[in-house]
Amino acid sequence: MNSNSPIGIFDSGIGGLTVLKEIISELPREHTIYLGDTARVPYGIRSPETVTRYSFENTRFLSARQIKILVIACNTASSISLDAIREHFPVSVVGVIEPGARAAAAATQNKKVGVIGTEATIRSNSYTRAIHSLDSSIAVFSTPCPLFVPIVEEGWTDDPITEMIAERYLSSLREKGIDTLVLGCTHYPLLKPVLSKVMGNSVRLIDSAIETARQIHDILASLSLLNSTSGAVRHEFYVTDSPEKFLSVGERFLGKKIEHIAATKLDMEV
Repeated sequence: MNSNSPIGIFDSGIGGLTVLKEIISELPREHTIYLGDTARVPYGIRSPETVTRYSFENTRFLSARQIKILVIACNTASSISLDAIREHFPVSVVGVIEPGARAAAAATQNKKVGVIGTEATIRSNSYTRAIHSLDSSIAVFSTPCPLFVPIVEEGWTDDPITEMIAERYLSSLREKGIDTLVLGCTHYPLLKPVLSKVMGNSVRLIDSAIETARQIHDILASLSLLNSTSGAVRHEFYVTDSPEKFLSVGERFLGKKIEHIAATKLDMEV
């Protein structure tokens, strides 16, 4: 492993591409390898033991490619398996929950923070615990928004029905008087315009993807592992099922053309 080694990112599917997008923006000279476990998405319906097993398999795949830092770009995997991965693998590991929680705790002025995410992420209470570990006086109000993921994947990010659904989900948080809203799912950054419209300009949206990319920059800088070489930057993509479907939706998430994609099988070693 050296400064020219790639950043490894895994997600249960395509949502983590919003994290990769911010990594590329924050660290444009870094090589990356992205693994989408599309054969077993979604992770949110799995048991904690199964999510941890999947996460270990993803980590082994990326570690074999000599990555210099691992990014768990999945809220479910971050909330369940991050500590175990840190314990068992000799690589720096970054999840998406801690950076988002830290930004929310720093941003709120009235100590009222809202969190939206999938049912599994909200049920795990991971954002509440992370925010309270920083400031126990902050009131955290969480709401699952399960329809947002299929809406985003359908491309209905600018549609009247999306605003209606957002109003239904978010009205209770607005009534709580929150001044900060954490987007606790990697799909949700694509809904920022409608979320801002529903919540109002006084509510700050915390994009965990942006905060995660900033933390990766800081860690690599502290370890003297920022890539200082010139030349072409390579972004590789691997999926465990249906590369064609991944391409059709993923390029919209990433905002650029996806090249160097391949299907792969994971090491199922216990």
